[in-house]
Amino acid sequence: MACLCRDCAHLIDADAASCTNCGSARLVTHPELLDLSIAHIDCDAFYASVEKRDDPALNDKPVIVGHPGGRGVVTTACYIARQYGPRSAMPMFKALQLCPQAVVIPPDMAKYRQASSQIRSLFLKATPLVEPVSLDEAYLDLSAGARLVDRAPAILLARLARAVEREVGVTVSVGLSYNKFLAKLASDRDKPQGFSVIGRAEATALLAPLPVTTIHGIGAATARRLAEAGITSVRQLQAMPEDALSARFGKFGRALAHLVHGEDRRRVVADRPTKSISVETTFSRDQSAYPALAAALEDLAGRLEQRLKRASLAGETVVLKLKTSDFHSLSRQSRLPHPTQRGDLILEHGLRLLGREADGRAFRLIGIGVDHMAPATAADPPDLFEA
Repeated sequence: MACLCRDCAHLIDADAASCTNCGSARLVTHPELLDLSIAHIDCDAFYASVEKRDDPALNDKPVIVGHPGGRGVVTTACYIARQYGPRSAMPMFKALQLCPQAVVIPPDMAKYRQASSQIRSLFLKATPLVEPVSLDEAYLDLSAGARLVDRAPAILLARLARAVEREVGVTVSVGLSYNKFLAKLASDRDKPQGFSVIGRAEATALLAPLPVTTIHGIGAATARRLAEAGITSVRQLQAMPEDALSARFGKFGRALAHLVHGEDRRRVVADRPTKSISVETTFSRDQSAYPALAAALEDLAGRLEQRLKRASLAGETVVLKLKTSDFHSLSRQSRLPHPTQRGDLILEHGLRLLGREADGRAFRLIGIGVDHMAPATAADPPDLFEA
């Protein structure tokens, strides 16, 4: 049985109550600790943590990051605020009803991106196989053929967690396992500042009592379908043969048959290509009039053009996003004849889509984006018939 001190990254005797090297009681013990190499690292309440880092007076206060005024949604709630009920993606007015004493801070994405870049630079010192999922989380492959330092992955992860806290000023939670699905599940089990391990020997039994939504790929709609059939736990899915799952869910059913037993064949892929770029805004008051919606869309299209040019990317499909006053989301899209970076062309197609939806309903949010991405060099070929 291996035992690791999370504070000094030393291996110690598994029977020790505290680290014999530094005295810390923050130990992690697991029989497969030194045999596992796939990690998921998730920053703890990232945006709120960055704000508290930059303003220590906020340390003991409930902090919510999001646009104030009650019209937006919670981007991040710190762990103090979460004790009162606010959660990410919750409407701001509801979060403030639950925690009226919260300090609400508008998001500063440039600052968060800078902190994320610092964290990723630290990860890349351990392995080139870093797969960012968002600004605040990533998968790492620390297997023998990938890692850049000749140390056990668990030791490297303890060092990375300590380096992020020391150099960036935020804390992280670590999940270590033998595949991405279980590494992500592990990092969610022990937050904040967690270090959780899931090994091969325990995976099937550990998954069995959990709800079906634990499984990667099962969302709310699939969970409802399963519940209608009386299936609510992973144990019930484990008892179903692969053919039965395939008959019910098609191609996903075959992957599901493996996932419920802790098998995930996805690899950690570095620098996954951008699939879409979008911008959106939440109105201070619901908007139903076409001119007001169109004016907001024009501003967003200009911002989207700037983002595409900064990223040296273009998109071939324009996607309009709307959210009604009762939080029902709509998405409409229009395919272009070629990839574009041009805000006026994106706006033209966006307005056409908007015209079909602006029927008097009140909307609280509007957004515009592009997908089917291409490099900037493929964008906006010249019209041969233009002078």
